[in-house]
Amino acid sequence: MPNRTARLALAAAGVTVVLWASAFVSIRSAGAAYSPGALALGRLLAGSLVLGTVLLIRREGLPPRAAWRGIGISGLLWFGVYMVVLNWGEQEVDAGTAAMVVNIGPILIALLGARFLKESLPPRLLAGMAVSFAGAVAVGLSMSGEGHASVLGVALCLLAAVAYAGGVVAQKPALAHGSALQVTTFGCLVGTVACLPFAGRLVEEAGRAPLSATLNMVYLGVFPTALAFTTWAYALARTTAGRMGATTYAVPALVVLLAWVFLGELPGLLTLAGGALCLAGVAVSRSRPKRASTAPAGTVRG
Repeated sequence: MPNRTARLALAAAGVTVVLWASAFVSIRSAGAAYSPGALALGRLLAGSLVLGTVLLIRREGLPPRAAWRGIGISGLLWFGVYMVVLNWGEQEVDAGTAAMVVNIGPILIALLGARFLKESLPPRLLAGMAVSFAGAVAVGLSMSGEGHASVLGVALCLLAAVAYAGGVVAQKPALAHGSALQVTTFGCLVGTVACLPFAGRLVEEAGRAPLSATLNMVYLGVFPTALAFTTWAYALARTTAGRMGATTYAVPALVVLLAWVFLGELPGLLTLAGGALCLAGVAVSRSRPKRASTAPAGTVRG
């Protein structure tokens, strides 16, 4: 049974990273027609509608009181602040700078997890994250084109990384009390409420946005938000925050593949090398040291 649970958690994490990588293509379309706050609100509204419907069908009800603190913090930071400032920051900096700054997030998750969740920092996890981070930066630099970066953009990307890490670390304890669906649904609702000040802008921009941009915004809400955040929560409940954060370093490699398939962007050698480093680092960070072989006769174990 433990092996089956581990396989299911790994499969759930795989679904998450694939869908988060797919968001890259949709954000390009939706972001051209919607401002950062409006895009975040529209995405969260779609996600909340789907999650709320599923919650009602499954009759899971409200999460226990002990889960609400983590849900509130993660909802505000990750679903709210992160989505708005990331959309905004990516308009102010080139892809290389964004990759370097935002991908500090998994490292912050591991450090905050050690500090607040008392998680260990095994050498394989740290080594794997270092390799993956180098790969993520390589991918970003190779896809930047003519780079540009403003102080505001760098600050926004750094804020996005901090909000992401804080949201994940806050969500982990909540999953000890509520289900993945409950924690995700109400976290998404908290983020939606936090983004309501952008409602007027969303209505205004939706009236003139092309249908393709609006459909991509809805896609972002249904799949990379509602489904992917739920599978993320399922996996997070069954492993450490640090290991889950390290797993998301597979996203840049998948973005390269999806950009090639759907946008016809043929990756260069640096891009491919960076993607390979990302995947190699994830493999190292999720690996476990081999158990020591049986001690020879006469050996005393204390």
